[in-house]
Amino acid sequence: MMCRLQAVSFRYPGGENDALSEVSLEVDRGTHLALVGPNGAGKSTLLRIITGVLTAQRWIVTVQGREVSRWRRRDLARTVAVVSQSGEVDSDIRVQDLVGMGRNPHVKAWAPLAARDRRIVEECLEAVDLAALVDRRAGELSGGELQRARLARALAQEPALLLLDEPTAHLDLGHETRFMELVRQLTQKKSLTVVGITHHLNTASRYADHMLLLSHGSVVASGRPEAVLQPDTLDRAFGWPVHVADLGPLGHQVIPARRVGEGQP
Repeated sequence: MMCRLQAVSFRYPGGENDALSEVSLEVDRGTHLALVGPNGAGKSTLLRIITGVLTAQRWIVTVQGREVSRWRRRDLARTVAVVSQSGEVDSDIRVQDLVGMGRNPHVKAWAPLAARDRRIVEECLEAVDLAALVDRRAGELSGGELQRARLARALAQEPALLLLDEPTAHLDLGHETRFMELVRQLTQKKSLTVVGITHHLNTASRYADHMLLLSHGSVVASGRPEAVLQPDTLDRAFGWPVHVADLGPLGHQVIPARRVGEGQP
């Protein structure tokens, strides 16, 4: 078991309601879990609890069988990596140096990268097809290229668990698909465990092994995509009726329905 949460609850200071309420999940090694749900469902809060950035009021959170609170931050950074949808990046930093930052948990402070570290950076750049852009400045990259650089930086940490916080939110269809295909390839080759947030249910259906559907901080459904993506379940979570089409190996397509009287003149 790579990651486990048992009956996790969390309320932000001053909040009237729990951001998470009695949330439990288990993520096996080498699998991809998609966290889905409406805005404010608690998805990003859940990721921050897994990384130890937030501490739940009632919780049992383990990574590789050890409670997150017992991990040294440096050791946790060698095991868990995060790719977010944004984040400040020095526009003047070279791509090679940006990806090299992923080696920070493995080297002494201010120490130059050793030969092995440089080799890992090169391999990660090759994996995301950025080897030709090693000397390019971050400010000169397209949105898709910058996200691939962030992914390479995360992979350079040599994590066992990769957390994706809406990494394709601002990417077009082509860049989103390439990004998710790359994540799937790397997961299969390196046996990475992936927990990823997405608002795109169709993408989650295609790439995830399991899904956890949250709404108002509570679990609405969990399991295989085909079990979670049920019209009644999605209507209950999102407050809007949908149709769900089974596309076989391409997953399921969720199509918003028209309510009775909606759009009528």
